[in-house]
Amino acid sequence: MRIVAGEFRGRTIKAPTWEGLRPTSDRLRETLFNILGPGIRGARVLDGFAGTGAIGIEALSRGAAAVTFVERDPRAIALIETNLAPLVTGERPKPVIIRAGFAEAAARLAGQVFDVIVLDPPYAETAAADALGAAQPLVGEGTRLIIEHATRHTPPAGHSGVRLTRTVTAGDSALTFYER
Repeated sequence: MRIVAGEFRGRTIKAPTWEGLRPTSDRLRETLFNILGPGIRGARVLDGFAGTGAIGIEALSRGAAAVTFVERDPRAIALIETNLAPLVTGERPKPVIIRAGFAEAAARLAGQVFDVIVLDPPYAETAAADALGAAQPLVGEGTRLIIEHATRHTPPAGHSGVRLTRTVTAGDSALTFYER
């Protein structure tokens, strides 16, 4: 896995050595960030179900002002820290890593609003809907919320004023975009 573009372009990201973690492919990350475009520069980004941290690291590489990673697996937390270590130096604000399940972390972060929220929950039938519901306290006007999910699962149409605006597929994965 490599960082696709920006300041850290071409740098390698370490992948998990255990089963159960499904990193977002380079191709799907590139698609995501091409859609987000220059709006990522200066943005406050939340990488939920962070895994390797590839989404948040890509956001940093492309100029995000702040990134918060949420992950509950201690092995994945260690992997995110390892992947960030050579990149976050100097005066750059240090990313925040929260070790918790996403719903718990969202409750702790309630009141903070993010510009971009990317959630990559397990590819289970109701996981996208559950993640969308849990993210509501973090969504403000102008927030772009994206959920990665299996194409075999229909994404929720919306929740609490947040509506589906677009779905993009690549292989067996899909990115569904929501806005308030």
